[in-house]
Amino acid sequence: MHTSFVIQTNGPGLYEFTREVARWVSGEGLLTLFVRHTSCSLLIQENADPEVQTDLTEFFHRLVPPTTDPKMAYLTHTYEGPDDMPAHIKAALLPVSLSIPVVAGKMMLGTWQGIYLFEHRARPHRREVVAQMIHSGAPSI
Repeated sequence: MHTSFVIQTNGPGLYEFTREVARWVSGEGLLTLFVRHTSCSLLIQENADPEVQTDLTEFFHRLVPPTTDPKMAYLTHTYEGPDDMPAHIKAALLPVSLSIPVVAGKMMLGTWQGIYLFEHRARPHRREVVAQMIHSGAPSI
């Protein structure tokens, strides 16, 4: 069983889509999520305090600044904008797929965990995340 989720972004930051995924999962098994782009990532992260998302975005911006920063002068892939190659680097450092156990139709996320697309580009994008649910065949608890 598979589907895809479309996440519209408006620049760098974390975009939660836990509720959409929770409405789709069923039964028992393993959920795999995979983002079909090379300049964004997927994360399971705290969803209680929005400062966590702000701090993560700022940390990765400082870790890998745009190519306009003199420290990034060594980069050669710059024709798609000053944020493009840094976005590829961030996507190489962070996961582009997630695996989440599903029991009795519920994802086994912790109390404060949510599923996020982490957008690394400055301009808006339409991102697609493919979801596949592999059912275990075991009876629900």
